Amino acid sequence: MIEYTTTAQGRKHRPIPLGRITPRGWLLDQLRLQADGITGQLEAVWSDVGPDSGWLGGPGENWERGPYYLDGLVPLAHVLHDERLQGLATPWIEWILGSQRDDGFFGPAANDDWWPRMVALKVLTQHADATGDERVEPFAERYFRHQLEHLPTRPLTSWGRARGADNALSVWWLYERTGEDWLLELVDLIASQTTDWDDYLAGGLITGAARVFSHRTHGPNVAMGLKTGAVDALRDEQFERHGRRTESSFGNLDRWHGQAHGWFSGDEWLGGREATAGIETCQVVEMMFTTEVHAQVYGRGIDGDRLESLAYNLLPASSDPTMRGHQYHQQANQVEVSVARREWSFSSDDANLFGLEPHFGCCTANLHQGWPKFVSHLWLRDDDGLRVVAYAPAAIESDVDGDPVSLVVDTEYPFDETVTIRVDTDRTEPFAIRLRIPEWAAGAAGVTLTVGGAPVAIASGGAADGLVPVDGYVTVERDWSTAGDVVLVLPMQARVIRRDRQAASVRLGPLTMVHTSGERWIEHEGAPGIGEWEVHPRGSWNVALAEVDSAPGWRIDRRRVPDAPWSLTGRSAPVVLHASGARATEWRKAGAQADVPPPSPVLDHGPDDDLRLVPYGSARVRVTEFPVIGSWGDVDDPDEPARH
Repeated sequence: MIEYTTTAQGRKHRPIPLGRITPRGWLLDQLRLQADGITGQLEAVWSDVGPDSGWLGGPGENWERGPYYLDGLVPLAHVLHDERLQGLATPWIEWILGSQRDDGFFGPAANDDWWPRMVALKVLTQHADATGDERVEPFAERYFRHQLEHLPTRPLTSWGRARGADNALSVWWLYERTGEDWLLELVDLIASQTTDWDDYLAGGLITGAARVFSHRTHGPNVAMGLKTGAVDALRDEQFERHGRRTESSFGNLDRWHGQAHGWFSGDEWLGGREATAGIETCQVVEMMFTTEVHAQVYGRGIDGDRLESLAYNLLPASSDPTMRGHQYHQQANQVEVSVARREWSFSSDDANLFGLEPHFGCCTANLHQGWPKFVSHLWLRDDDGLRVVAYAPAAIESDVDGDPVSLVVDTEYPFDETVTIRVDTDRTEPFAIRLRIPEWAAGAAGVTLTVGGAPVAIASGGAADGLVPVDGYVTVERDWSTAGDVVLVLPMQARVIRRDRQAASVRLGPLTMVHTSGERWIEHEGAPGIGEWEVHPRGSWNVALAEVDSAPGWRIDRRRVPDAPWSLTGRSAPVVLHASGARATEWRKAGAQADVPPPSPVLDHGPDDDLRLVPYGSARVRVTEFPVIGSWGDVDDPDEPARH
């Protein structure tokens, strides 16, 4: 049961200013790959964000691509404290701030669409949070007065109508700093012109793959639209109502479009439940930002669960291991990466490649926000302390009631089970640290928490003793000045999730585990950008799981996380799950992709084998949805709604 509490208007759980959370360990390695790879080189290899961009005053592309790029470049520069990246962002920021007209409107004169300015405002608010640039607040005030005057006669339409919640978030950013009531009038006006996403998704959602364009079935629009209820809750304070409506939306999306990794398809448009439907990279990063907003508004553990599910599965899978290129669409069952016809709802044959601009350039511009915004939202501030949203190695500089508090999180999670948090503060007055207990771990035997070596009991399985998780969190409140290390162990056992036709997917903690037959990368000579690649299997991909009722006992091997954290060495990764299975000899390809898994139980199969399952994000050739040999036994009920 999800619980909600009402607070004063504004975000319930405040973000920590950009740049105060920095990555460590494997996460730092990942962001450095991005900084040295596609993000750090994009302006030099892609003219749409080159010196001719309309967002630099040039005659080039003047719609969303410049702002999209900045929406990732700016947070990446500040979470890494990278002066070179900050230098790349500066000319864009200066041009945008200098483009404002006397009436408050800004941006390229040749394009007056409200939508790209919503993204530009997100860029400016992040820049102001990181630098303290005092020009941003009056700039935003002038623009919002322009919107209040002109939206009644020039309302949001098209992309802006679908994505109005992003506009409202920036209005809230200014309201939380000035408290001026006219800004709430603008919030109401924007809401009146924004698609009611929960009304559509909970009651009118398309029940199969879309075949004609609609803003309501466009995958990235859906991902952005899912934050609309949370943004509305900031205004009317009906947190429970909006939260439950959005949960209904998630449930319907899973019912009609849910994939084996727990997320809904969107190969440009909503694409149904088959494991060969695609998911657009824009949809992945926008869904991450939506879950980050949910965490700020609702403060539920499920929001962190969902964020980790995206960050530790779909996000790394969307790029090659060293972040030189990306896919427009990824597939759960992706048995080759190539230029070929696939049954996308709407995309070209090259949408599956890793490269600079497969199919269309929106993802080329937009992919950059995923990792750095994940870092900047790992922890939040509560009125009485700090809370974790997602577990990852990081350093956090914050405060409680003005008293400085530093945290260092040492962990190889999600590849490992143990999270160690060092708290450094001179404050002796007690304050709260809220630790998320993931839904997959709640009630599991073996979850342990110690502070300074002393056990702290967590109530589970109906036990009355110990800290009781509320909304997926346990609260430890004490004097932290001499507390010692906080050590949380979240035991990971294989979990088998039932799919259509009695097929199965496998989870290990927050990771979706997949079978890979090895990868053979083929580079396209003369391709634009840093490079372009196909990926083909090195062996047989068509396998089935066996003995799924014994999955909790499947052996787990762990090894050092490599410098490219989401890469394969042969068929090995930082964590390998040894599952029971065999080759499903009758399961074949249909063109360039896997056919649907044969109905289970599979009767025609090869000899028993040890299937080495690796993280979804580490394998670019993979099987995620498996047929099953033999009976199911005691496994997760397929009628239970997916909770990612």
